[in-house]
Amino acid sequence: MSIFNFHGQISGPSNFGDNGKIEIHQGASPAEALRLAAELVRQLRQEHRSELAEQAEIVRGELVQAEEERRPADQGRVRQALETISLGLAAGSGGIALVQEIGRLVGI
Repeated sequence: MSIFNFHGQISGPSNFGDNGKIEIHQGASPAEALRLAAELVRQLRQEHRSELAEQAEIVRGELVQAEEERRPADQGRVRQALETISLGLAAGSGGIALVQEIGRLVGI
């Protein structure tokens, strides 16, 4: 049997999710996620990947709407769009890094 005692300070926002998943977002800025989503849209359009850019617009739109309504982004909607983008990008693409970072920032 183990006993865990924690006597330190606990600070920062946290999100206790489903299935026992604990996520702690230290400094995860919605503005940063929105900036990265806009960059992803720009990059995909520059690469003439309009079908993937449409998915990136869904992510950006959800982040904008969530900010306007002062609510968390719909993780299911964002996840689905990011997964579609990931499947369409080649390994080693700069877009993959953007997709992963946006997912991290919104907690998926």
